Amino acid sequence: MIDWSEIQVLARRDELSQREIARRLGISRGTVKRALAAERPPEYERAAGPTSFDPFEARVVALLRDHPLMPVTVIAERIGWPGGASTLRRHVSRLRPLLAPVDPAERLSYSLGDQGQCDLWFPAVKIPLSDGSLVTLPVLVMVSSASRFITALLLPSRMTGDLIAGTWELLNDFGGVPHRLVWDNEAGIGRRGVLTRDVAFFAGAVATRIVQLKPFDPESKGIVERANRFLETSFLPGRVSTSPRDFNDQLQAWLVSANHRLPRALGQRPVDAILADRAAMGALPPVSPVTSRINTVRLARDYYVRAGSNDYSVDPRFIGRMVHVHMNLSHVWVITDGIEVARHLRFWGKTATITDPDHVALAATLRHQFNQPRRVHSGSELVRDLGDYDRAFGVIFDPPQPLPPNSEFASVKESA
Repeated sequence: MIDWSEIQVLARRDELSQREIARRLGISRGTVKRALAAERPPEYERAAGPTSFDPFEARVVALLRDHPLMPVTVIAERIGWPGGASTLRRHVSRLRPLLAPVDPAERLSYSLGDQGQCDLWFPAVKIPLSDGSLVTLPVLVMVSSASRFITALLLPSRMTGDLIAGTWELLNDFGGVPHRLVWDNEAGIGRRGVLTRDVAFFAGAVATRIVQLKPFDPESKGIVERANRFLETSFLPGRVSTSPRDFNDQLQAWLVSANHRLPRALGQRPVDAILADRAAMGALPPVSPVTSRINTVRLARDYYVRAGSNDYSVDPRFIGRMVHVHMNLSHVWVITDGIEVARHLRFWGKTATITDPDHVALAATLRHQFNQPRRVHSGSELVRDLGDYDRAFGVIFDPPQPLPPNSEFASVKESA
């Protein structure tokens, strides 16, 4: 390929003639002339010609006009496409924007203290637990829309209780309560616009509105979506965590620097912008709302209770009693009649059995006592004849009487 830039240098800097340039480069004078007349290097353009897609294009256009979001796999089935999937996908990608209805996105603005956007981010890393197992855990991300201040916390699950507990932790990082917390259709928050009972109670306790967006409305929480991508590309690469706590410690340290960056759209650092934003938020309640989950069960003979898909041991002396099982992000504890009868660190995995050795030792002692032979009274202790009890209760056992000679039973006996 002829170097367009070299021809320009020889002609303009060295002031060589077109003939001399052609001689030096071993090309024709016409080529030199065309290169000097062009304002930019020539680009190869393949001449348009018939393709294998041409006979199918009209049918694809008709399908996309009626169904703009129809998947390529369905289009291939409908038109009987005989070629490769990548070829059809390339042509559909060219036609779809021309036929899809236009849906302009509004540029949104946010008032101070008005909104916090919430979402779950699932980092593609395995985090080791205390038993050596590896798990993938969700991260709750909350961003103040006005100040772009990011908060985040690794959670043990996406269940309602954990989402509520995580939200309370992140509101404390904000230092206030936005007037609205915006979520997508996360099942632990609610379904079809109806919040779960615990989430509705929490919203009332902290005096905010929790809003779930309609499906396919990514622009309405685009700020937290961008924060998720920021975490994915800037926090996660190259990190190694030894435990959930270590992951959270690294995350909190990184968030300090992340909130000191200067977003182009904001014009100031989030750590500075949050000051005015916080002043416009509602105040945190003076008393922390209850964020532990409570379940009431009767303690079975095996003296274990289920919490978050794991089993935890309880003081066996309370077998048969009704006990209240509490669980938050860090601990599981059990209470009955105002007495704490078990406390464990919460295990963030699943289907594990967590045992307090003291409970096992106490159960062995109780079992040994139960299996001891019962004491037999003898010697000078009072021993009564059982007949005394019969007479006391009017139960008289008379000796058996002979059967009448003409009775049915007597005849049978005699014949026998």
